[in-house]
Amino acid sequence: MRVTLTVIFAAGLLLSAIVCGALAQAGASAFPKPDRPVADIVSPIWHDEKERDGAREPDQLVRLLDLRSGMSVADIGAGSGYYVVRLSPIVGAGGRILAEDIKPEYLQTLRMRVLNLGLPNVTIISGEPHDPKLPAGSVDVAILVHMYHEIAQPYGLMYNLVPALRGGARVGIVDALAPTSKHGTPPDLLRCELAAVGYREISNDRLDGSDAYLAIFAPPSLTSRMRPDAIVACKGHP
Repeated sequence: MRVTLTVIFAAGLLLSAIVCGALAQAGASAFPKPDRPVADIVSPIWHDEKERDGAREPDQLVRLLDLRSGMSVADIGAGSGYYVVRLSPIVGAGGRILAEDIKPEYLQTLRMRVLNLGLPNVTIISGEPHDPKLPAGSVDVAILVHMYHEIAQPYGLMYNLVPALRGGARVGIVDALAPTSKHGTPPDLLRCELAAVGYREISNDRLDGSDAYLAIFAPPSLTSRMRPDAIVACKGHP
């Protein structure tokens, strides 16, 4: 009996270690750097939000990602909060918007905007280039809009995003059809970099009113995502 209990206890410790290892976030140095230009973080390319509304991009994103009341949506690289204030009423009181960014000045402006507009379902999160710092199991849909080309640590960010994603979660990335040096991301490059971590592309749609597209991905599970030391940076892309 003592031997049996010892074996069971040891197995439990092993399982616990595996689970903890899967949940652990890896540091920036564990990941390869992208083998292509990383664009500078810049202000929105539109003169104002009214001009941006003219492209009707949010309407298309909501439809293609099937965003609904009660969902938890993470806006990674939320910036000034353009999408935050538009998605907050869509997910409603039973939903949640996790507005993440790495720039302190953006976060401060966003906090004031959310406070002034009275958006109780918005949570502001300070992330890092390799880790969005989102709570585990908190997200139904994550969006990265016109900022993927600015991520200094794309492999780390997408790896460390996985624990925050619930079962059946999706990741939607909007970017322009241009090289990363010109503030876009070629779809083949995006597909390659996410596949290197274990993501699978579900769909890719051109958006009306702009030169942008929306690519939707299914994330890997905690146990099936690629290990940081096994990730190979994609080559041959501008």
